[in-house]
Amino acid sequence: MTKYRTLLLATVGFNFSFLIWFSFAPFTGPMAEEFGLSLAEIGVLSSAAIWLAPFGRMLTGWLSDKFGAPTVFAIVLGYVGVFSMASAFAETYTVFFVERLIVATAGITFVIGIQHVAEWFDEENLGLAEGIYAGVGNAGAAAGALVLPRVFGTNWDGPLFATNWRAAFFYTGVVAVVLAVVYYAFGEAAKDEQTRQATKDGATLSEWLHTATRYGTVVLAFAYVMTFGLELSMNGWLATYYREGFGTDSLVLASTFAGTFSIAAGLLRPVGGYVSDRVAREERDILPVFTGRYREQWTFVALSFVVVAMFGMTLAGLSGDVLVAVAAGFLVGMGCAFAEGAIFAQVPAMFPNNSGAVAGVVGGVGTVGGIVYPLVYAAPLLPNLHVGYAVVAASMIPIVALAGWVFQPHVAAEATTSGFLDRSDSGAEPSDD
Repeated sequence: MTKYRTLLLATVGFNFSFLIWFSFAPFTGPMAEEFGLSLAEIGVLSSAAIWLAPFGRMLTGWLSDKFGAPTVFAIVLGYVGVFSMASAFAETYTVFFVERLIVATAGITFVIGIQHVAEWFDEENLGLAEGIYAGVGNAGAAAGALVLPRVFGTNWDGPLFATNWRAAFFYTGVVAVVLAVVYYAFGEAAKDEQTRQATKDGATLSEWLHTATRYGTVVLAFAYVMTFGLELSMNGWLATYYREGFGTDSLVLASTFAGTFSIAAGLLRPVGGYVSDRVAREERDILPVFTGRYREQWTFVALSFVVVAMFGMTLAGLSGDVLVAVAAGFLVGMGCAFAEGAIFAQVPAMFPNNSGAVAGVVGGVGTVGGIVYPLVYAAPLLPNLHVGYAVVAASMIPIVALAGWVFQPHVAAEATTSGFLDRSDSGAEPSDD
């Protein structure tokens, strides 16, 4: 059926987008040696991979509603592939840095696929479908960590390059261009013309402003900062952490340790969406608070688990045992997966005709964590590389408290219609929703 082909296209496209987004992470050591980078500069490079994502996701979410996901997805994959190939030939760090900034916009494809899947699947299965899409897609970071160092991590001598990371960037770029053509050729924007038209009609600036400022949108965006933003930061940092924090000299071994986090954060994400669907269908209360708000209860549990797991990450690192730290990283990834699946089960369920716009806001704001957190991990004022995780965990507590306020039944019932701007302020037309 076409909806399953859509899910497959979106998942493969996003999986490879995630791989190419973080394809630099396994090679930070060789790149630092070639360009003369310090540990702090590596932290900046990890952060820079996220700089363009917030605005890019907001824009592409709206563009997907307006013009359809296949067209937008193909365009992004196409130019990302071209610049990835170009970065393989960079001779100066400045040129390389700018080109990799553009390549890093591969991460904006997430909201395109979220919108595309939402246009084909009914509400009762949305959480699972979006979880499969995002979970398997996010696992592209693990694929990059596990596969790229093994294929290109030795003294690889191919027809174009004798330097491993340059070969990796060139050939992943080629694959991205091929996928762009495939997505455009086989993708269909929506399950029927009525669905497509309703989404297109809602893609106005005034409607976007109204939707972006709903309480439900805002709290899910901040929740995504502490989950997906955290995932981004860990994907770009953990290989460096295991190498520098525990004296792991092997590039392949450090990347493998980091890959365990990415596997958990990616492949377990469908569980988060499935549980959200399940408790909503069965109308099951799993907390003594937020009675009757089933999806919200599960999201709150998952967010709380992330905070606890991050404190555990610091304790595991201070133990000095790298395997304990790897296990703690796996638990953090699991918490991210559950929470992210829960959040994006709520997005299309709450905003069925504006799923691209809301996904853009939530996904865009959420990437801010990926910009800020690596700077905390590598901060020179911290006593060691392990303490940064506890600092980040402490910063998450106000977000969980905000979620606790919005998820109260009397607030949650109005979260899609009430917010910081009413329709007259945003210029949107009155609605009966």
